[in-house]
This record gives sequence, structure tokens and C-alpha cells, in this order.
Amino acid sequence: MLYVAVIGGSACTEEESKLAHEIGADVSRRGGIIICGGGSGVMEAAAAGACEAGGTAIGILPGENTGQGNHYLSFAVATGLGEARNAIIARTADVVIAVGGEYGTLSEIALALKMDKPVIGLNSWVLKPPRDLSRAIVAAVTAAEAVEKAYSLAGKG
Repeated sequence: MLYVAVIGGSACTEEESKLAHEIGADVSRRGGIIICGGGSGVMEAAAAGACEAGGTAIGILPGENTGQGNHYLSFAVATGLGEARNAIIARTADVVIAVGGEYGTLSEIALALKMDKPVIGLNSWVLKPPRDLSRAIVAAVTAAEAVEKAYSLAGKG
């Protein structure tokens, strides 16, 4: 079973929301689990896609109340850690797909790369690859391509 973190902004464009929804649904149809921050925007769209496809979405929440997560989550984990919960998201995931996002998303990308997790960027941050190219962000153009690359990079494809 593959744990796919879908990360991105709590405020997102309609296009980003659609992409995250497609990713959540596609991962769920493949039997994977969605991990997200549990809030609105990209996180909610990915969880909605998973939910509507009959899958599982786990929200790693920044606050102390599980009721603060979006209503599409299968499970909510209240951490009380604020943005530090980004490390839990990165550590839990086998692979990360970043959709859009701002500095919080960038911190999750950096944490995932530091933890040697594959990262796929979809309309997201593009960075100069580090000297070790095995830890670079892999670009994708469509939701289907992002999921395909996630499974391939995690050795499940």
C-alpha cells in the first residue's frame, strides 16, 4: 500500500483544486492512501477525490482538535504542532505530490527531499536540483502523470 502526501495551499486556484481532486481519486482507485494537512484548498480537494473514489484520506492537523479537519477526511490526527506537523506529513508519506502552494508547501518539499522521499511538482515549486539528482523535484503536467510518477518513483508502478 502506498502512502501519497498531497500538499499545497489552503487557498488554491480552481485548476489546482481540480488537479488535487483527480490525484486523490486516482491514488484511491489504485489502493493508495492520501496523506494531507487536513485543511482547505488542495488538502480538501485531494481528500474529496479520495472519499468520492471510496478511498482513505488521513489529515495531519496543525491544531489540537480533530474537528478542525475538512469533512472529507477518513481520519484526522490532531497534533497541536502548527506548521511543524509538516515533518509528520513528509515522514508518513512514501512519495509527495505538490500541487501549487506557497512557503508552507516549500517547507514540506524540503523536508521530504531531506528524508529521501520522491517529490513530484504539479504547477508547484521548481528548484535547481541539488548535486544529488536523485533528490530533485520531478515535474508533472497532469494529475494522471503525477500519480503515475509517484507510483513509479516509489517502486510500486
